[in-house]
Amino acid sequence: MNAIEIKNVSKRYKDVTALDDVSLSFEYGKIYGFLGRNGAGKSTLINIMANRIFADQGEISIDGLQGKENMEIHEKLYCMSETDLYDSGLRVRELFKWSARFYDSFDLKKAYEIAEKFNLNTNKKLKTLSKGYQSIFKLTVALSLDVPYVVFDEPVLGLDANHRELFYDLLLEDYEANQRTIIIATHLIEEVANIIEEVVVIDQGKILLQETTEALMDKGYCVSGIAEEVDGYCEGKNVIGYDELGNLKLAYVLGEREELPSGSNLQLSNMNLQKLFVKLTEKGGNEQ
Repeated sequence: MNAIEIKNVSKRYKDVTALDDVSLSFEYGKIYGFLGRNGAGKSTLINIMANRIFADQGEISIDGLQGKENMEIHEKLYCMSETDLYDSGLRVRELFKWSARFYDSFDLKKAYEIAEKFNLNTNKKLKTLSKGYQSIFKLTVALSLDVPYVVFDEPVLGLDANHRELFYDLLLEDYEANQRTIIIATHLIEEVANIIEEVVVIDQGKILLQETTEALMDKGYCVSGIAEEVDGYCEGKNVIGYDELGNLKLAYVLGEREELPSGSNLQLSNMNLQKLFVKLTEKGGNEQ
């Protein structure tokens, strides 16, 4: 199977368990939302996938190839992250040329075209760019690579609203023209909710769930009304959280939606992905 397969991966930093026996797969040809709070383990797993750090135990394979210290996967995976891995004293155009030397699949012409759309000055040194334009440079490199797996770790940090929208437009345009696996690790969930096909939620180093966005939205819903009535309706159901205001209560439920009893004053509504994520992770996960 063409996929990034992660099996029983654990990573500790002194007394902190960053990843705890994590197993999942990112299949080829999908757009994933990799969601987790700060410190949940997202960046640690991404850095292990990219061979920037090594797991204490477990293994990662890409299209059946061993992932650890294997040059055969060099042209299969690229991770764009907050970490500055480039010589900041070089000009953007020089960094483009180095990227083309390092990756056979880097499209130099495409990089210049994307840079022009973002108004990225390729004659400037990387260190003289604003935080936003440094992110744009990294995004440009990622979008100009023809590799089957691309990971974006908090891709739009420092970008204004117009540049964020342009990035998402270019990402979808590229995905439609050249299908691949795209993994977006972000806390800006509302922005990616409409483009991701599958959701992976990580919290405290453990995978809470992995589901298609459609299936997940079908499973989650809200019930609101007088607190006593809400509690009665929710009895025996998998409630992942509540919001309360005076005598009014809003419950967030995972499971098949049941019709309201005849004459009930309760209201049912859909749960959005942002709220689902918050309720799953605000107390360290869904305790079932």
